[in-house]
Amino acid sequence: MAVHTNHPVAAPPRAPVRETTGHLLLRGWCIFVIAGALAGTAWLMAFGTVVSGVVAVATGIVSITLWFVLRPDVQWRRLPWYALLYVAWAIASLIWTAYPGATELTLLLLLTTTVQAMFVGSVLTWRELVRSIASALKWVLSLSILFELWVSLFWGGPILPEFGRPEAGVHYDPIVYWSRDNLFDGGRIQGIFGNANPLAYVALVAMIVFAVRFASRAPRRLLLAGWFLLAAYLFVRAGSATATLAAGAVVVVLVTVLLMRTARRPGGRTRYYIAYAVVALGGLTALWLARDAVFSMLGRSSDLTGREGIWTAVWEKAVERPIVGWGFSTPWVPTDPHFDGWIVDHGQTVMQAHNMWLDVFFQLGAIGLLFIAVTMAAFVWRSWFFAVDRPRWDLVADRPYSPITLVPTLVGAILLVQGLAESGPLLGWGWFFIVMLAFKIKQAPLIGRGPSEERLLGEQGESPR
Repeated sequence: MAVHTNHPVAAPPRAPVRETTGHLLLRGWCIFVIAGALAGTAWLMAFGTVVSGVVAVATGIVSITLWFVLRPDVQWRRLPWYALLYVAWAIASLIWTAYPGATELTLLLLLTTTVQAMFVGSVLTWRELVRSIASALKWVLSLSILFELWVSLFWGGPILPEFGRPEAGVHYDPIVYWSRDNLFDGGRIQGIFGNANPLAYVALVAMIVFAVRFASRAPRRLLLAGWFLLAAYLFVRAGSATATLAAGAVVVVLVTVLLMRTARRPGGRTRYYIAYAVVALGGLTALWLARDAVFSMLGRSSDLTGREGIWTAVWEKAVERPIVGWGFSTPWVPTDPHFDGWIVDHGQTVMQAHNMWLDVFFQLGAIGLLFIAVTMAAFVWRSWFFAVDRPRWDLVADRPYSPITLVPTLVGAILLVQGLAESGPLLGWGWFFIVMLAFKIKQAPLIGRGPSEERLLGEQGESPR
């Protein structure tokens, strides 16, 4: 006969853990910061230099204030020191810079981006970070497609920066347009960026993040699939040759990581490393030898649309000061006398060397080149083993891999390829992601473990396990 007891074995029922309002607001602010970094030149195109500068400085001040108020757990000995050494050398260039005004202006942008990246990495867990990146990407992609629709349906023709309408009878080079009104005519679209290449790279990052979220069994997976399709559509319509090559690199790295994860014994990865090295070297050699055919197939010239001429001019200037360079300026400030009219493309003063390594050599010399090289090497190294090593902190050796660990190494592959034809990894979302992900890997090398991951459940709204 069953006997009723006042001492049940099960725990009493309780309401599910929910995020506090303060933490929701904090994550919303982080989404805004990440979206601002991803949008990049969109601020300049929409509001001009002054407003963009005010927004950058104001958001930096807010983030620093929140950092001091919240005081998140940070292991100060485990900062991305190589990246910070590069920043310190850039600051030191104020002593010898040939263009102090441009250096001071762009240093402010570099410092703001660096602080913002570490702030976001310090107040969000890995799961929250990837979730916030996904939300920011949704905002940027949706604004891009809605902007192109608005231009085609309501504006009726190309649009200049700051919502300017082209004057009748005046010839404008297509490079000056914010949008060329190509959405329905099959041409390349530029989104809110005013440039098709940044749109393509952001769309590629979005496809990675949305796929990782889908593999992580995030809620509303059908909507995630829709967002992935939108990102793929924008990637194709942007028509970027270098972003297409970056996508190929992402596929190679992804396949290699998944193969590495199948190794069951020490040394089992060796054959994959050898095969990866052979494929990488062989692919790069074949790409260089067949560059005419490859770039013609992608709709580009073999000199990457005039980049070789830019590289030659920058190199000739850089070797005049090979040790310390001419002074930091990323991007180049076109209104500064040193850059105004120096290298002109399509009637516009060029704002970058279109090669990350050459740009650093020109600005900060061989010493700066060494700092950025070790920064990228450390980031790629740590993100690689973050992806291929099985999570382990005790005797349990068969814990499943998390799809989230793929994000840093795949983003690193994009940035390495982009750095060959653009200076993007040195500014905007490129530098933001390098610092943010490097900081996060060093602070929390295991997802859900460590002081920076294990926050109060009532604040976080999720279990750290």
